[in-house]
Amino acid sequence: MTSTSSLPPGLRRIRFRSPLRGPWLTSVFGAVLLACLPLVIITGLLDYVAYGPGQGIPGAVGLLHLPGFDWPTRPSWLFRLTQGLHVGLGLLLVPVVLAKLWSVIPKLFAWPPVKSLAQILERVSLLLLVGSILFEIATGLLNIQYDYVFGFSFYTGHYIGAWVFIASFVAHVSLKLPTMVRALRSRSLRKELATPLAETVPEPPDQFGLVAPEPAAPTVSRRGALGLVGGGVLLVGVLTAGQTIGGPLRDAAVLLPRGRQPGEGANRYPINRTAVAARVTQPGEEWRLALNGSREFSRADLLALPQHTARLPIACVEGWSTVQTWTGVRLRDLAAMAGVPGPASAFVDSADPGPFGRAMLTGDQATDPDALLALRVNGAELSLDHGFPARVIVPALPGVHCTKWVRSIEFRRA
Repeated sequence: MTSTSSLPPGLRRIRFRSPLRGPWLTSVFGAVLLACLPLVIITGLLDYVAYGPGQGIPGAVGLLHLPGFDWPTRPSWLFRLTQGLHVGLGLLLVPVVLAKLWSVIPKLFAWPPVKSLAQILERVSLLLLVGSILFEIATGLLNIQYDYVFGFSFYTGHYIGAWVFIASFVAHVSLKLPTMVRALRSRSLRKELATPLAETVPEPPDQFGLVAPEPAAPTVSRRGALGLVGGGVLLVGVLTAGQTIGGPLRDAAVLLPRGRQPGEGANRYPINRTAVAARVTQPGEEWRLALNGSREFSRADLLALPQHTARLPIACVEGWSTVQTWTGVRLRDLAAMAGVPGPASAFVDSADPGPFGRAMLTGDQATDPDALLALRVNGAELSLDHGFPARVIVPALPGVHCTKWVRSIEFRRA
């Protein structure tokens, strides 16, 4: 049991008196996180694989590099699903994470901090777990806003932070799962949801220090607390889900700027990186597409070639996605014109001088029947912000590698 005297000397005036805290409520939040966080982890690691070994992002992660495999192009919505789940579910869990931290905050200030080897392991895993999940939430939210105030590579930092979280999450679950199961069995969820404020009483004193030794009178019932957290999840969903699923909710994605609908007419869909941000100017008539350094095509030349139209999604690491109708020249047709009909890979370069101004496509990606050098979208010319005069569109590929403002493609043999 935690009392004021069990706090560190400088914090003994703090009194944790909420009558709601206890092993059962903590375990309810923990069970939700245990059910959902593995999906966030798996989809995040899949997104890392989708970037491909040739992209070099994230870099400098040493032994943490996963074994690579060629990211498939089918189903075409694969990356839209994995990234949408990773970001969307991660956002939905933020209120649950905060509620879980609130429920265990007395333990974070317990004094002395450790009394046994088992407690050392538990507290180390807890500190790493709390620190890493807050780090992942903070960097993820800042990445959505394109606000890199932390001064290091988001991709590398977020990826390494993910592995710290995975290790501490596994260790914490291994240590606390039996306790969680016992706590969940100690009370009926159905009964708690039917218990009004007037009948809300503290849990029995526990050995873990979660139950307040001198509880105050309740100001909300446990069902009210669960309803508040559930309402927070619902609110986050309304304000964010539209960036992935589109439709009427798209305009409600006020917290996610690239989930909205910028542009006009046929080009009214999200823009991740504008031409101004990329320092790309409107190309003139002299623009040419170079193929393997030996052939060049003007935009008129490309429009005169056989055109292919495909309705394909494009999805980005920030979690937003959209489905548009693209028209252009198949990449495999361009490969044949370059004298490499069955390329092992393709290197795409653009006018964007930034780190995502070039991409490496695998052979399967470059030869997919719907992989295009897109010249038009929804029947109209691409706008400059959307990649005019030409951009790459490949099914299931991360949007950041569907390179805009393309100026050359090198199709490579094995």
